[in-house]
Amino acid sequence: MYTREQTRKVSIGDVTIGGGSPVAIQSMTNTKTEDVEATVKQILALEKAGCDIVRCTVPTEEAATALQEIKKKIHIPLVADIHFNYKLAIAAMENGADKIRINPGNIGGEEKIRKVVETAKKYHVPIRVGVNSGSLEKPLIEKYQGVTAEGLVESALDKVRMLEACDFHDVVVSIKSSDVQMCAKAYRLAAEKTDYPLHVGITEAGTVYSGNIKSAVGLGIILNQGIGDTIRVSLTGDPVNEIASAKLILRTLGLRQGGIEVVSCPTCGRTNIDLISLANQVETMASDFEHLNIKVAVMGCVVNGPGEAKEADVGIAGGIGEGLLIKKGEVIRKVPEDELLNTLRYELEHWGE
Repeated sequence: MYTREQTRKVSIGDVTIGGGSPVAIQSMTNTKTEDVEATVKQILALEKAGCDIVRCTVPTEEAATALQEIKKKIHIPLVADIHFNYKLAIAAMENGADKIRINPGNIGGEEKIRKVVETAKKYHVPIRVGVNSGSLEKPLIEKYQGVTAEGLVESALDKVRMLEACDFHDVVVSIKSSDVQMCAKAYRLAAEKTDYPLHVGITEAGTVYSGNIKSAVGLGIILNQGIGDTIRVSLTGDPVNEIASAKLILRTLGLRQGGIEVVSCPTCGRTNIDLISLANQVETMASDFEHLNIKVAVMGCVVNGPGEAKEADVGIAGGIGEGLLIKKGEVIRKVPEDELLNTLRYELEHWGE
């Protein structure tokens, strides 16, 4: 099996994936790409959240042309998502797309694929071959008696061979399904058969609540096998939410450093401070300190609180209307409940001094 250390390196703008590069976080805008102002605004918000690569749909000539203006105002690589129309793929690259996402099987035949590849070679643009369980070809559904991981992988590799027949190898592969188990199996099978970098995600995962759970489980299974060079957490809603989730998944698996890890207890009848509100406020505040790589504990009582907080870099162990401030394993002082949040913020602002 080809792990992420063994996949080929592919450059998307100034971001390199594969060959042991850090796992990159992707998202996709949900604005009309033709609306340059709205699209740029959303991409800048994604950048601020920590997105590494962003994708925009290109369903029209106007959208393809808009990429040129969008590119001037953003700072991360831009991927154009194309379906059916090979001319839009060419136009997207001519207008600055750093990568295109196509399904060579629906782009219009060998000659049109060849024209897309010629343009990709000219502008040094990689192509992501995307296959989705919702659009698996009928012959493969019949062959495997339904939509299966084996059928998805065969479909994806068939599309890769179309590009290889044009002597094109600057390829990224994605094989997505909303079925977590099928998706995980498909990526494992793909990693056994190809060394192209893999973009992984659970497609149509759902809302922020259900989609986060499905994505965390699915991506956790896949990434923990050493598979996956870029990821997307697909959520119904503001795409900025996808970035925080992706970063946390990567941090939890030890695949990304940096940013504060907040640990907090589930509360019980011994809790005598408003820990639930405090923990949520601390988690929100932590996003302001992405440059720190530390653990912050927010604990509710004196049973496990002091011990857990001492294992963190800094933390609070709740008492009756107050809490202990604990830093690097030592109790520093007691703090009134209404001062706990600001006390933690001060410690973070002056960390390392």
